[in-house]
Amino acid sequence: MILFRRSVGLFLFLFFSVIQIQGQVGQSLQWSKDGNGYYDYEDSQISLTNLATGGQTVLVTKEQLVPTGMTVPLAVKSFTLSEDGQKALIFTNTKRVWRYETRGDYWIIDLKSKQLTQIGKDRPQSSLMFAKFAPDGTKVAYVSEHNVYVEDIATGKSSALTSTNGTRKLINGTFDWVYEEEFGCRDGFRWSPDGQRIAFWQIDANTIRDYYMLNTTDSIYSQVIPVEYPKVGEMPSACRIGVVEVTSGKTTWMVVPGDSRQHYIPRMEWAGASEVILQQLNRKQNASKLIYCNVQTGTASTIYTETDEAWIDIKSRWNDDDPSGWEWINSGKEFIWVSEKDGWRHIYRISRDGKKESLITAGNYDVIQIKQIDEKTGVIYFMASPKNATQQYLYKVTITGKGQAQQVSPAIEEGTHEYEISPNGKYAFHQFSNYYTRPAQEWISLPTHKPLDASADITKKISADAKKTSNIEFIKVTTEEGVELDGWMVKPANFDASKKYPIVFHVYGEPASQTVTDVWGRQRNFLYGGNMSNDGYIYISFDNRGTPAPKGRQWRKAIYRQIGRINIKDQAMAAKKILQLPYVDPARVAVWGWSGGGSSTLNLLFQYPEIFKTGIAVAAVANQLSYDNIYQERYMGLPQENQDDFIKGSPIFYAKNLQGNLLYIHGTGDDNVHYQNAELLINELIKHNKQFQVMPYPNRTHGIYEGEGTGRHLVTLYTQFLQRNCPGGGK
Repeated sequence: MILFRRSVGLFLFLFFSVIQIQGQVGQSLQWSKDGNGYYDYEDSQISLTNLATGGQTVLVTKEQLVPTGMTVPLAVKSFTLSEDGQKALIFTNTKRVWRYETRGDYWIIDLKSKQLTQIGKDRPQSSLMFAKFAPDGTKVAYVSEHNVYVEDIATGKSSALTSTNGTRKLINGTFDWVYEEEFGCRDGFRWSPDGQRIAFWQIDANTIRDYYMLNTTDSIYSQVIPVEYPKVGEMPSACRIGVVEVTSGKTTWMVVPGDSRQHYIPRMEWAGASEVILQQLNRKQNASKLIYCNVQTGTASTIYTETDEAWIDIKSRWNDDDPSGWEWINSGKEFIWVSEKDGWRHIYRISRDGKKESLITAGNYDVIQIKQIDEKTGVIYFMASPKNATQQYLYKVTITGKGQAQQVSPAIEEGTHEYEISPNGKYAFHQFSNYYTRPAQEWISLPTHKPLDASADITKKISADAKKTSNIEFIKVTTEEGVELDGWMVKPANFDASKKYPIVFHVYGEPASQTVTDVWGRQRNFLYGGNMSNDGYIYISFDNRGTPAPKGRQWRKAIYRQIGRINIKDQAMAAKKILQLPYVDPARVAVWGWSGGGSSTLNLLFQYPEIFKTGIAVAAVANQLSYDNIYQERYMGLPQENQDDFIKGSPIFYAKNLQGNLLYIHGTGDDNVHYQNAELLINELIKHNKQFQVMPYPNRTHGIYEGEGTGRHLVTLYTQFLQRNCPGGGK
């Protein structure tokens, strides 16, 4: 399911997670080739900043971005440079494809002559995707309308390298809805190192039934919007890898073992000029194979296999959808891999033939994310937080694995760090915040972590007084079953311990995201119109078992086949403990959440009506059998084998128990969690004569943000319902 911040897993509305760099998924700083500077687009011009000197060079002016016959410069969404640094490929006039703006127009500007040329002029407007230079910079390849094209820059001649065979859902060079949603797969082709071939994914979604959405607001007659959407239990799309010769157009299909509709290929990269390497998952996603394929014959050989009793996470879960390729080291003789096989998420180095491996990050802690593999200095930079699962810090370890990992982030900066590290490992863009420190950023040198500009030193911006005066506190609760949960609590302004206050729980609870992280703004309810603290509410949240906290494999995978039960029990048991506090009013207890959090809200309201009196659920999965196969089968298994787990984990199964106040909110144009969930739940509540309030937002998607006035209306609706049914203030 979708995340705005990162891309895979069940959607949590995270636009208030303020320390992340915003932009296209997978987009990062455009570093110079030597790593000593970065390219930027600002004030309608492209420039290069040298971090060593601080100097800035304008490469493309505003005037040079105005195409012939036009009067305004191109609005640059993003850009990349050719390998030789002589040309820039500019992405503009972008359009959304489900979640991100991955369609648009592309232009090339020669950085010497300043000549501006459009690529794909004969294709429909804003139809090009993922354009990239050939290694020698003479050609550009791109996807348009589900086909891969190559275009000669000098002549402007283009040719299609693939064919959809006249079908709508044969997809070349990109992915269908569910691969994009659940694996973070979007860019589906790769140039060979010598520029002679292109390897690409082909997804055959023609066998996937369409889920039909209705747009009833943009015209007098309704419009049908088909989405190739495989529901849980339905067979996946067939997937295969082709390698096409750029000159001849000849395609060789890789002969990957196993039924193509019972396996997934979430990763594929070149492993030299003559072979590709790919990762194959079985349908349950609990068996992973690494396979080499000869690009001339298509023959395949499996070199590494891993299994898990629950599921195996792919790269997008431990490297933030980074599209930079396979992590080869030692001149391609080894590669870096991440596994939870010993109970913790650790980094390994594996020989090219898969026969030898060694553990690099030993210890009882999780690697959150790999940030940089710096072979020149012999270290790997990664994010971790061994002592506090609500925070994250930069660490480094030797590539050999000798010695203990060392924390690089300053110990005084307690909270959540994020880094983008230069290719040469000398510089990094550093961002930081915690619950009492606003987001700050600085450029630093590595490995010293010294700020390049002393005036921007983040350490100087951390205030001990701000910590002392904050009404936010991080807490731990141990449930009756002995499970320790991390949480945070925001107490009312002018808190009086002799009074009793209403309490509002914010929940998510599924494997896609945490709610309890030490960042600025996380503890603010973005749907509440006003200040909850000033209005006399206690605001609180806990991370249950199954959330992706860095607490080890057992913590994260305890939820396998238990969504809707173990996570709900943890949340309810934590609430019982909190309700024992003398200043909490047990008659005024509310809970709310979005998507997976909406599902948790419904389950808490229905399964524990004696605890939760008011609930606001947004875009919830009411019936797990209505969601997509990749997500639901990964965490729940196949309904053909254990359907009872799906049924008894779904809110709709418990709807008859509703006793309190329910506000249910959903967009009718939600392509992710279909509005079908709302209607199924409404019917069940009607059947049992349960009274509730529902708000459909016409033609809005999962984020419920489209349309004039939507955000203000949603906030007003939420706030008034909460204040009416769970009024604030101490008594």
